[in-house]
Amino acid sequence: MHNVTRLPERQAEPEKITINLGHVDLGRIDLLVREGFYANRTDFIRTAIRNQLTSEGSSVARSIDRHQLELGLFDITRADLEGFAKAGETLHLKVVGLARISADVSPELAVATIGSLNVLGSLQAPKAVKAALKDRIT
Repeated sequence: MHNVTRLPERQAEPEKITINLGHVDLGRIDLLVREGFYANRTDFIRTAIRNQLTSEGSSVARSIDRHQLELGLFDITRADLEGFAKAGETLHLKVVGLARISADVSPELAVATIGSLNVLGSLQAPKAVKAALKDRIT
């Protein structure tokens, strides 16, 4: 992806999610934690999610290729977008992971240079930029 900075995975804050579990499943998790298999409930849930993603890894990889998605963490800076504007290009970004638009990007610059933004994961951007791009974000 030219003119967009790809970040190492460690540079992004984790996203919080909420899940609902039945009492029996929660009790079974607590038992495994008590028995020392996991440090806490979160450790169990992260491990379970990673194991499932690993087992479905080839399906995820095929979907990424088929939909021409970029996997990872992407920082979209004002300089990046100014470069697109100068070159007369429009950014169409499809991300599985995190897309982050810098706080110094104006809504006007974003509208002028971002044609579409498809994010499976998280999009972090100033509220005004998100509002300006609402019809271009999927």
